[in-house]
Amino acid sequence: MEIAIAQQEESTLAEVILRARDVFVRRWKVFALVFAALFVVGVAVVFVLKPKYIATTHIRIDPSRDPVAAQTNEVKTGLSDGAIETEVAAFYSLALAKSVVDDLQLTKDPALVELAQKAGAATPDDIKTSIANELLRRLNVAREQTTYVLDVNFTDNDPVKAAQVANAFSEHYIAGSVGSRTSVASAQAEWYQQQLQKLSQEITQADDAAARFKAAHGLTVSTSSGSSSGTLVDQQVPSLASSLADAESTAAAARAQYQSALAQAARHGVGSVQEVLASPIIAQLQAQRSALVQQQQQANANFGPMHPSARQTNAGLEELDKQIAAESQKIVSSLGSVAASAQARADSLRGSLKSVEGIRTGQAADSVTANALDREAEAKRDLYKQLSEQAQASLQASQNSMSSATIIDKAVPPQEPSSPNRPLFIVLAAIFAAIAGTATIAMQELLSGSVRNTDDIEKKLGQRLLSAIPNVKDDKPAALITERPTSIYAEAFRIARTGLFGARGWPTDSAIIAFTSSLPGEGKTTSSLAFSRSLADSQRRTLIIDCDVRRAALPGASGVVCDKGLVEYLGGEAEISDIVVHADDGGLDMILVKAPYFSTTNLFDNDRMAKLLAWARQNYDQIVLDLPPIVGLADGRNLAAMADVVVFVVKWNATPVAIVRSALDALQDIGKAPAGVIVNAVSETSDMLASGYYYLNRYSSYYQNANA
Repeated sequence: MEIAIAQQEESTLAEVILRARDVFVRRWKVFALVFAALFVVGVAVVFVLKPKYIATTHIRIDPSRDPVAAQTNEVKTGLSDGAIETEVAAFYSLALAKSVVDDLQLTKDPALVELAQKAGAATPDDIKTSIANELLRRLNVAREQTTYVLDVNFTDNDPVKAAQVANAFSEHYIAGSVGSRTSVASAQAEWYQQQLQKLSQEITQADDAAARFKAAHGLTVSTSSGSSSGTLVDQQVPSLASSLADAESTAAAARAQYQSALAQAARHGVGSVQEVLASPIIAQLQAQRSALVQQQQQANANFGPMHPSARQTNAGLEELDKQIAAESQKIVSSLGSVAASAQARADSLRGSLKSVEGIRTGQAADSVTANALDREAEAKRDLYKQLSEQAQASLQASQNSMSSATIIDKAVPPQEPSSPNRPLFIVLAAIFAAIAGTATIAMQELLSGSVRNTDDIEKKLGQRLLSAIPNVKDDKPAALITERPTSIYAEAFRIARTGLFGARGWPTDSAIIAFTSSLPGEGKTTSSLAFSRSLADSQRRTLIIDCDVRRAALPGASGVVCDKGLVEYLGGEAEISDIVVHADDGGLDMILVKAPYFSTTNLFDNDRMAKLLAWARQNYDQIVLDLPPIVGLADGRNLAAMADVVVFVVKWNATPVAIVRSALDALQDIGKAPAGVIVNAVSETSDMLASGYYYLNRYSSYYQNANA
């Protein structure tokens, strides 16, 4: 598949190249005429142009000479692209150009004065201004890549003047830059001093206003190590908030502990409370009780429960139980007291914090105003610092008499002109002329609607190409059929014959073959005669009838004359035997027209033409009719209806396609669609002839030169 696609693309490209070559060969005279005319004009213009010389002065911008750089102790100071472009723009000052005019006395230069007067300058000042503008127009200042070197270029017809003006611009730029810089710097320094004095007073006033406002609204601040830490109220809020958080945490813990003790006492008694169990007093009382319990058990065992010692022990146990219960209740009550005390402290701190926050809220708006006053005073101090630095730089610049630019290479009169580059312009003129010539023939080709290739026949006209007949330079080209039977011209008609009848024989239903065309002068008579001779050379009994009575071109094309012809027969003045002429060069018979015939009567509006054709069918193998053109004449259509086959002749690169279509439509209307088209007078360079001249040459051994 890829190979097939590649071959298809190559074929398409080859066709385009062949067609382009075909167009060029056909229209090379137009191309040559356009090319020669434009090329001559271009060369003439190149040699008429006056030579121009460009002189160049090189200037280096030295940033180390900047007084600001010296003040900051910078060893190497760089310049931005914007600064370099500013220096370049300074060269295009009208004042600088006028100083150059005065220095070189250019108001006395005849050429420049003449230009100024042509521009409308009349007074000396106008002439000077006009000359200065002309100098600026010819001036070109550019930076060398990313260096600090500027190229000052000036263009003039005089190389000496070009060098003088380039040097003068550079020198006056350097002198003017020092003066303008120092004068501007002095004015800036004075202005800065005035602004600094005014700003110092404003700073003092701003500081006083801020201090008075803070004092009036209680916005005093405390400092730590020289730095401000906020107002006193602001400093109280974090401490109170921290204390409140601790107090609330402690109160919550005390409440939880108290509630837990109450819950344990309710479930298991006061003695089960954890704090009671952890009390050393309760532990001591419990130890005493344990000892009495042991004594009670011993007394009951020894003396019985009613013994006085046993009773005394029981009384001691009851007293201890009362003490334990009282101490336990005291411990639980103390937990409640601790919880209440912690909650009271938290409530007190909460109240104090709310009071302080209320005061701080009231001071918030005043703090905003105070901060704005502080920022205003600080901004004025920053501005004062900046202005002070700029004032110092301006003061030093006003005292500096050094230029930041130096001439490193003065302009010298150039030896060779910079323009015009004649060799280059001549080459460009040739290229332009070739493009114009190509465009001209391409436009002609696009605007031309004639038949030029096979696609025009098959796609635009929808017809079959029988043969392409080459153009030959001969008074009677049809004679080449017998004189040069192996020529390409003769072979073309044999191809047409094969295309019409096929290669299998001579059909019996195509005895009468009519040749016609759209317009006169397309070669149908010559083509019909040559085709007839080709048939006769094939041992076919052939008769050709000249039916184009108004032109009667067949006698001139064949070199045969007659005493009586078709007109006399159709008019009843002669019989068939009187009008048939035998050609001398073979077995071809002819019925000619003695002289052009013009009449309002229709010669063919009777049965004599039909009788003639019936007779011809009985006596000849093939009958060829040379019909009148189809467009504009009715005779051709009537006669075409009597033929078996119609062959349409079109002249190559001459007949408009639209006219051919009209003629073909006329034939369709009478039911006689052409069997094919013969394209006549085709150039040997056309791709219709064996794909053009290149491939045609490869067939040279097969053909005999038609012009030999």
